[in-house]
Amino acid sequence: MTSAVTHPARLGILCMVAGMFCISINDMLIKSLSGGYPLHELVLLRSAVGIGFSFVLLQIEGGVKLLRTGRYGLHLLRALLVVFANSALYAAIVAMPLAMANALYFVAPLFVTLLSIPVLGEQVGARRMTAVAVGFGGVLLMMAPQIAKGDGGLGWLVILPVLAAAGYASMSVLTRKLGQTSRASALAIQMQFAFVCVSIVMFFAVGDGRFVDDNTNDSMRFLLRAWIWPETADLLPIAGLGCLSAVVGYLMTQAYRLSRASAVAPFEYILLIFSLFWGWMVFGEWPENSVFLGAAVVIGSGVYVFVREGRKPPTRRA
Repeated sequence: MTSAVTHPARLGILCMVAGMFCISINDMLIKSLSGGYPLHELVLLRSAVGIGFSFVLLQIEGGVKLLRTGRYGLHLLRALLVVFANSALYAAIVAMPLAMANALYFVAPLFVTLLSIPVLGEQVGARRMTAVAVGFGGVLLMMAPQIAKGDGGLGWLVILPVLAAAGYASMSVLTRKLGQTSRASALAIQMQFAFVCVSIVMFFAVGDGRFVDDNTNDSMRFLLRAWIWPETADLLPIAGLGCLSAVVGYLMTQAYRLSRASAVAPFEYILLIFSLFWGWMVFGEWPENSVFLGAAVVIGSGVYVFVREGRKPPTRRA
């Protein structure tokens, strides 16, 4: 009898769980440093370190020749999508508890399920589509109280993690598609290079801080704050961000290369546990009850989609 989950698929799931743990540490460090540095300065410094580690992985997997590809348009789109997703999520993290930002971000696997239909040619039945719709209802449960509070709540900032999730899901299905012909290390380097290029553009566009004033909210201040020379005490955590960036890029790319997008994505939910821990231990945060209720609905929907996915044979693609 053949195992329901193949060895490569199990390895993909393991990569996903390890990636989530690394992401939780990355988020905690980003939020810790957000009070003194602009986002894109941190991203540039992180990627400058991370791209070196990515090249080491590239050499292990086969060398520079792996960077050659004939699908430049899709690779560029994938890289820009991950830059957009990260920027939106990190802008959210500074304005709300880590667990809340990531709970809203959990809609990403549901986006992946939807996008796997047109992009990957996978079939999604009525029951799973219903589960996806219920999951989006869970997102509304988390968002509605903050929007209803007006100036006393987060307002429309709560949509930032959802926008990040949409961008990340689009990147994920493209990773699955491009991963059939490209190695994980090559895709990771493309991602790091995109971060570096966009960060340099942001430095010349807004790096002097001229768009920030006393009325600027925390999220926009993090995006537009003036660049400064890093403090000596901050060099180690910034270097740690670079190492984590390389490891996360590799692990996540491997996860989607080795497993079907709609099968591996629900394991991202373990990030909530890690985020709750770091938010409570480092920042003294604890989300409102509506966040737990909405997250339960989203996670339940995602788990149902995963279970249904495991009951059908793989879809053959040309």
